[in-house]
This record gives sequence, structure tokens and C-alpha cells, in this order.
Amino acid sequence: MAKIGFVSLGCPKALVDSEQILSRLKALGYETSPSYEEAELVIVNTCGFINEAVEESLEVIGEALKENGKVIVTGCLGAEPDYIREHHPNILAVTGPHQYEQVLDAVHLAVPPSPDPFIDLLPATGVSLTPRHYSYLKISEGCNHKCKFCIIPDMRGKLASRPAHAVLREAQKLVEAGVKELLVISQDTSAYGLDRKYDTNPWGDGEVRSHILDLSRELGKLGAWVRLHYVYPYPHVRDLIPLMADPSSGILPYLDIPFQHSHPDVLKRMARPAAGAKTLDEIRAWRTICPDITLRSTFIVGYPGETEEEFQHLLDWLDEAQLDRVGCFQYENVAGARSNALPDHVSAEVKQDRWDRFMEKAQAISAAKLEAKVGKTLKVIVDDIDEDGIATCRTWADAPEIDGNLFIDEGTDGLSVGDVVSVVVEEASEYDLWGALA
Repeated sequence: MAKIGFVSLGCPKALVDSEQILSRLKALGYETSPSYEEAELVIVNTCGFINEAVEESLEVIGEALKENGKVIVTGCLGAEPDYIREHHPNILAVTGPHQYEQVLDAVHLAVPPSPDPFIDLLPATGVSLTPRHYSYLKISEGCNHKCKFCIIPDMRGKLASRPAHAVLREAQKLVEAGVKELLVISQDTSAYGLDRKYDTNPWGDGEVRSHILDLSRELGKLGAWVRLHYVYPYPHVRDLIPLMADPSSGILPYLDIPFQHSHPDVLKRMARPAAGAKTLDEIRAWRTICPDITLRSTFIVGYPGETEEEFQHLLDWLDEAQLDRVGCFQYENVAGARSNALPDHVSAEVKQDRWDRFMEKAQAISAAKLEAKVGKTLKVIVDDIDEDGIATCRTWADAPEIDGNLFIDEGTDGLSVGDVVSVVVEEASEYDLWGALA
């Protein structure tokens, strides 16, 4: 069988694209190569969201060309083919994000397939690039927002939701194959179904509406943890919180919400669809309904025009919001973003100072919240067990790769990756926990 090398860069949404491409290649008789040397060509799924990601993508393309010579480029940076060819003119083809058929056409042209239907049978779950016990579930592509710092809508287009029954069928197959946690992703999860006018689709013995509330309710019935990412704080999100407050629903009490800032003037310059004061009201309402809810978010400091007063507003807002998990980025220009043209850009020194102050406060909040968990018994999912028997786990309050971990140092002989077990928390740091099996 022909062997194809594959490099996947960027966010979980790009990872899902990579899994789709690899699954289709597998079904057509191609094999995945673990090295450049053994591959007949290499596909690089790129990221183009920020300058650092663009530079990494170009570097990996160059490395693949040097080590292999035959390279197909896809993904977000692929939306700028002239820019890529300017740096690497010898690539075989360039396609944009989620253009699976164009990628397959380019592969077929360079390395014709030779499928054997008797041995090239594709598992029901396709090819997965995540551990077997959790999987990303992409429910839509694109975004209708026009945030000035973001070029994702230019790369991935407007919101395009998948039919609810298609999402549920994929989720069902994943759970049947042993997946214990479904991580729901998109560019704007709470807007799911808007483009479809919340149409209904046949599912099971009835119908299901293409709406995040209905979809979440049905996903929760499949028997896996369900975690929602990239949720904008629209009013209807409040309807999800009772599900999260019900342990039997399957929907984890966890919301990943990209607030980005708190000050109304900064949000206006960003062209963000939210206001800091209203989000505090929503956070209070969510916690009234579900006191144990975990809230994670990301923020940008040093956005063009951000004053010290506006930044202090963000610090005060964070004090009041008491978010559980927080990430922060220093603003940087991205090719094609409208924010590049805004006046009063903030100096690198000021951006670094604000980032340091922000993270110091966020770290203190995280440390206090985790310390409060010492002595409690929590459910965790086992992600890894190393050769010394130390188990790396996550509570329901922690998403893989972006949040903290809970470590079990002893008594892990009977554990396996993917197990969900009860643990007594014995120790806490700023971001992680340690505990023992209950």
C-alpha cells in the first residue's frame, strides 16, 4: 500500500479535519507513515490564526520538503495559497480548511491508490489522533462574528452547522468504540443550528432539533462525559445550566467561554458580541443554578488602544468573576485582521507587564479554588499511567491539554487508561491536584 506522511498543526478543530482526511485515505487503501523517509508524500495540515502559528506552519512545510520532497498543504493557512507558494514554490498542491475532497484529489494525482477491499476495512470510528478514551466532536464550521482581531471567518467561512442526527450518529459510534469523553467543538458552539433555522431531524424513535440545547440533551444520553467548548454567553446558554446541574444528564458542569476582555470600549473596538457587565450577571445566574460549574476563558491584553484604566477594569472584573481556568494572550497583528489598522498600538513592554499582572491574579484565583478541593472526593478520568505507576488524570473540571491534571502517585496497579474512578484530593498547587484512590 502507498504510504502517506501526515503532520497536523493547530487547534482541536484542525485535528478533527486531520482525522477526517486520514480516515478517507485509509478507506481508499493508503497507509500512514510514521516518518518522512518512508512516506511517498507528506500532507501538512496548517494553522494560520496568529503569526507564531504561521511561522510554525511554514517551517514544517519546509522541513517536509527537505526530508521528503513531495508535500500537499491544507488547513487554515491554505486559504492563502499565493503566500505559501511565495515561501515554498515546490509544493504539489494547496487547499483551504475542511476541503477534504481537494486533498484526496491531490493525493490521487501524485500517488494513485491501490485499495484491497479484503484487507483495507475502515473501523466504524475512522482514524483518531486523540487517545482512545476521549474524542473531539465538531458540530459546525465557520463563524458569523466579525471580531476585528480574528481571521477565522475569512479562512473557514460563515457558520455551517452539521445536521443534528449526523452529529449524534458520529457520537454514538465513538461511544460504542470505547470513548468515555466527548469534547464538543466549533467556532461558536452556542450558535449551533442558527444557519439551519434550528431544523428537526429524525433520531431514534422521534426527532431532534438542530439546537445546542436539544443536541446536548441527546448527547448526554449516550453514556459519556460531554464537555462544551467555545460557547458565547448568549441568553439561551442559561437553558443549558440545569442540564449541567443534573449529574444524570451526562453534560459536565463546565463551560469554555472566550470572553477576551471586560471593558465595554475594548469589546467595542474588538467588535465582540458581548459586554462585561452583562457577562457578570450571567455568571451569577449560572452559579445560582449550578454552584459547582467550572468556567474557563481566554483573554487578550494589550489590544490596540487599551489604556491602563481599561486593563485595571479587566483585573477588577476577574476578581469579581472568579473564573476557574484562564488563559491569556498578548495581542499581536495577524495578516488580514482589521485590528491591524486600529490606532494607538500598545508597546511590547506594556503588553508583557500587563500579561504578567493578569496571570499573577489568575494564578492566585486558581490556587485558592484548587486548595478548596483538598479533602473532597472527585470523579476523575485516567489519561496516562507512566512506567513508574504514576497516573495522570483529569477531573470533570479539566479539559485535556488546556487545563490542569490530578496525579495519583501510589496504588495504581489496577488502573487502566480511560478508567473513571473516585479520588480523594490530598494536595493542590496553582494548577494541579494530587490524590489517592477513594
